[in-house]
Amino acid sequence: MIQRHKDLLSKLSKETDSSKLGSYGREISTLTSIVDLALERRALLEELETIKQLVASEDEDGEDLFASDTVKIQRDIEDIDDRLTKRILDSDDPDAKLNAILEIRAGTGGEEASLFAGELLKSYEKYVQTKRWKWEVLSSGNKTDLGGIREVSVSISANQSGNYDSDDDSLGVFGNMRYESGVHRVQRVPINDTRIHTSAVSVAILPDNTGALGDETAFSIPPADLKIETMRASGAGGQHVNTTESAVRITHLPTGISASIQDERSQHKNKAKAMKIITARVFSRMKDEENTKHGNLKAEVMGGGDRSERVRTYNFPQDRVTDHRCKFSEHGMENLIEGGLLVNTFLPHMEKLRMEVALKEMTDH
Repeated sequence: MIQRHKDLLSKLSKETDSSKLGSYGREISTLTSIVDLALERRALLEELETIKQLVASEDEDGEDLFASDTVKIQRDIEDIDDRLTKRILDSDDPDAKLNAILEIRAGTGGEEASLFAGELLKSYEKYVQTKRWKWEVLSSGNKTDLGGIREVSVSISANQSGNYDSDDDSLGVFGNMRYESGVHRVQRVPINDTRIHTSAVSVAILPDNTGALGDETAFSIPPADLKIETMRASGAGGQHVNTTESAVRITHLPTGISASIQDERSQHKNKAKAMKIITARVFSRMKDEENTKHGNLKAEVMGGGDRSERVRTYNFPQDRVTDHRCKFSEHGMENLIEGGLLVNTFLPHMEKLRMEVALKEMTDH
């Protein structure tokens, strides 16, 4: 990586193509923090080797004289190794800094699944509020008779530039929330029954690359690949329903992926929301296929992007939430869900798993 950094700096000084200048600049920015740590580590290793040579040339008291220095340097190297591993992992996953689209769908379990989908939605909104991110509902559909939700799409974004300066926010919206993707299974006794029911809710966290990191890096779909249809809205909603063609459906022809929005009275607003959703869905499909094809780290930790995979179980009778990927369980169901603590509770364990998988891959290769 150090040599790559030098090569890029050399190319940057000679390049005149603006598009390449931007690409080189972004890669240099990513590599600089890694190279700085690597050089710091190299200097510490050289210092440690110097101490060993001094100890070898001294008498027995020489080892005691440099013992404290040796311990400190070794600890500094361990600390740098931890930070270096994390930054290398982050550099291999540029999508981590992106904003995100959250999609929740009620699965098996009928009304109980819809109710739990609503509870998860509120939990994630609470989490987003604590991060001071922007929460925008793109499509919500109609609520069930008991107030549950069948399907919802939400745009979650940080600041406009997409920059994250502090270590805590280095992952960005998608990086923090991506491990929520998958099937969330809930086991509890419904209010109108005495038996334990099992239901499921599907959660998808899609990377939103429609401009969060700047126009030059944004993902866009060629207009020729899209079929845009307008129609009259259906369902509850007042006089404008069934009288104006405000509803919009956009289909990505190469994949068949589609997005339909009718929440707004304005056709233009519905079109903009549908475009945001379908762009995120197509981009996510493309990245998932790429990760699976190349056997990438994300595919192994996330289950290859398969959102039908069960990732977490919420056992209400035992007051326990278990993540089946990192094998970690936490008690205190009410506090975790209503307090918006699900993401922060499991994120460290999933990141640890990700590092363990990465280190194993490095060792194997």
